[in-house]
Amino acid sequence: MRRAATLATALGLTLLTACGGSEDAAGPGDSEGAGGDEVTLVTHDSFEVPQEVLDAFTAETGYQVEVLRGGDAGVVVNQAVLSRGNPQGDVLFGVDNTLLSRALDAGVFVPHEAAGLAEVPEEFQLDAGEHRVTPVDTGDVCVNYDRGYFAEHDLTPPETLDDLTDPAYRDLLVVENAATSSPGLGFLLATVDAYGEDGWQEYWQRLAENGVEVVDGWEQAYYERFSGAGGSSGDRPLVVSYASSPPAEVAFGGGEELPDEAPTGVATGTCFRQIEFAGLLDGAANPEGGRALLDFLLSDAFQRELPMSMFVNPVREGTELPEVFTRYGATVAEPWSVEPTAIAEHREDWVDEWTSLVVR
Repeated sequence: MRRAATLATALGLTLLTACGGSEDAAGPGDSEGAGGDEVTLVTHDSFEVPQEVLDAFTAETGYQVEVLRGGDAGVVVNQAVLSRGNPQGDVLFGVDNTLLSRALDAGVFVPHEAAGLAEVPEEFQLDAGEHRVTPVDTGDVCVNYDRGYFAEHDLTPPETLDDLTDPAYRDLLVVENAATSSPGLGFLLATVDAYGEDGWQEYWQRLAENGVEVVDGWEQAYYERFSGAGGSSGDRPLVVSYASSPPAEVAFGGGEELPDEAPTGVATGTCFRQIEFAGLLDGAANPEGGRALLDFLLSDAFQRELPMSMFVNPVREGTELPEVFTRYGATVAEPWSVEPTAIAEHREDWVDEWTSLVVR
């Protein structure tokens, strides 16, 4: 997802500051050696959990967590591939099923079978045979719409991918770059599933002719260009975001009472299912602390914070979901999806072709 990415960051919340140590404290080291009392989590800019959650991990294990953010999930994974064996930290959180094969093929991670996997459905354990990555959360990449705009213009919001090519929605949609953004790639894969390997290109030509705008990453698309985001000055009422974006808008909208509906809605016929993973980086300075952190990511203490901290679904079965998340989030019964093997085989070619069609 979501992650995959969260809306808390994009809505202007104060980012979680790293606790304990400085960025240069974590470096490459013996994969079996000790890295002291600090463990560094490399992640995307949208990672957000309460300080007390990481403090609980420290109290339990003795390890302090430094959070090192590196941009969109796609950028973080690319950097991990380039620095394989000499990583920026110990654990990487934020690689999802759209980018997973690239990281695995590059040997970015070393195996660890995390405690708590027995509570995670098999459908989310895409590397179950080797345990190089641990599933942490799921979410749906979907087109969101600004309810106020569509009401003001007496226009029915789109529901499907086909709808987005209708001239009624000309110059209204902003999407993320599939080459640099995880949700952008997820949306591209939704169109591959919907129109087939030989038909998605024509669909994107129609989107381009209908005035789709492409930006580098989710935060720019949602917070700068989308008109429905709290505090945004954007003028595009359609954006590729997540099915859980509406509850984030409600949660951080500032009202004393819950509204009848969220200010944004979800076009449920446009959604792609993401699974977000974490893994122990090859060459980690503190592999022992990294393994402990991976175990913690599947704990009830961490999993129950995911819905309202990062607006994603926990993978641990039985985790209680808060009312705001369930009441305002969209349920996607039949998301688009592409088999991981197909993504691995064709992703680079699809992205190159998409770039030539849309970005030029």
